Amino acid sequence: MRSPLTVPGFKVALSLIAVAILAGCASVNLEQTLEKANAQTGNFTAGQLNLSQTDQQRDERLQAASKLLTSVVGQKEAVQLALLNSPAMQAMLAQSWADSSLAAQSGRIANPVFSFERVRAGEELEFGRILTFGLLDLITLPYRKGIADQRIAQSQIRLAAEVVDRTTQVRQSWVRAVAAKQSLAYAKQVYENAEAGAELARRLEAVGNFNKLARARQQTFYADAATRLSAAHQQEISAREDLIRLLGLDDNQAAQLRLPDRLPDLPKQARQPAEVAKAASNGRLDIQLAQSALNVSAKAQGLETINSFTDIELGVRRDTVFDNGSGSKSNPRGYEIDLRLPIFDWGGMRRDAMTAQTLAAANQLEAVTRAAGSHLRESYSAYRTAYDIARHHRDEVVPLRKAIADENQLRYNGMLIGVFELLADSRDQVSTVMAAINAEQQFWLADANLQASLVGRPTGTSIASPAAAQSGGAEGH
Repeated sequence: MRSPLTVPGFKVALSLIAVAILAGCASVNLEQTLEKANAQTGNFTAGQLNLSQTDQQRDERLQAASKLLTSVVGQKEAVQLALLNSPAMQAMLAQSWADSSLAAQSGRIANPVFSFERVRAGEELEFGRILTFGLLDLITLPYRKGIADQRIAQSQIRLAAEVVDRTTQVRQSWVRAVAAKQSLAYAKQVYENAEAGAELARRLEAVGNFNKLARARQQTFYADAATRLSAAHQQEISAREDLIRLLGLDDNQAAQLRLPDRLPDLPKQARQPAEVAKAASNGRLDIQLAQSALNVSAKAQGLETINSFTDIELGVRRDTVFDNGSGSKSNPRGYEIDLRLPIFDWGGMRRDAMTAQTLAAANQLEAVTRAAGSHLRESYSAYRTAYDIARHHRDEVVPLRKAIADENQLRYNGMLIGVFELLADSRDQVSTVMAAINAEQQFWLADANLQASLVGRPTGTSIASPAAAQSGGAEGH
């Protein structure tokens, strides 16, 4: 509808409205995004996130990464490399900035619409100018700003969660790469010993001092050792390349990457339950994400209750009318209001959808909260079990196997057993050593998962069964 009423001082009113709009708009920038992410993940990553926007910043990152690659890359250094060098990490930061900016944009009022019209009626010429803006948008601006702020916070929490996930992937990939390298080195030793044994058996058979069955057994062990070596070589390549991808290394950087020859020693003591409970973050990221989703849904539901009924637009009008017959000119002013009438659609389904969405978010928050303690207990149990198994191999199984090997060496020196009995004992040691390496790997994987669980991002690492770990070594018996 339209009313040609005069509005004195409408310029002042529009100025006040503009000031109010600008003051109430949500805003965000890159510095805020990075500061929030670093505050939430700094203790976990022991590093800082930075997004390169210029060539100079990119060169500085690459120089820092190159410096790390000049020495052996430990687990901590691998995480720093990922933060500095990974394009995927940079893309993650840029996308979070984009999401936060779009969220802030949703909390701003739409630009006004300027309309111009020209009408001739007989001797009368009229020019009309109308400035229209959404009155309902202005009224609901505080609500939309609140929603925008919640969405910005949600985006920042999501970034922190993604950084934690990425860091955990890097830590576990580093463990697998180093364990694969260690296994490959041992597989080479086994292969060389098996090769020497097979050659000795061939020569002894040639001079009639060895039967075909005994030689076939040695040849079988040699063939199995060659198979295990090939498999270990491929596993080492796969694990190393997976780490290279996570670190975002190019071909030149990949060639420079040096990893330790073996996994770190087990800690003297496992972390105690009281220590883990104390270290568990009160601001778990999974709970924060669920809470943020609920806050957004609740605020959006309140706004939708208003928007689903109607929409209102206010237009400020100024006309100029020329009367060519009388030679006069007039400048009528007024305003117009456009109102969407809720006749066919009362917005009931939209309100029901928002109600259901809020209810779902509330139940999801409760589900995440209830599951938080369970995830932490499971992660600690896997950590403690992996530690006990690895320590058992270190303190019991490996020393016993070494004692047996030493005793057989003494018996061989005393000519109580022959060289092939000694080689048979070496075959028995293969499964023990491989199981010990696997046990250490499982512990460090569980340790990385426990660290992630403390901040609410568990990975669900499982413990491999001893039978599966020893299956490779049993083939040579």
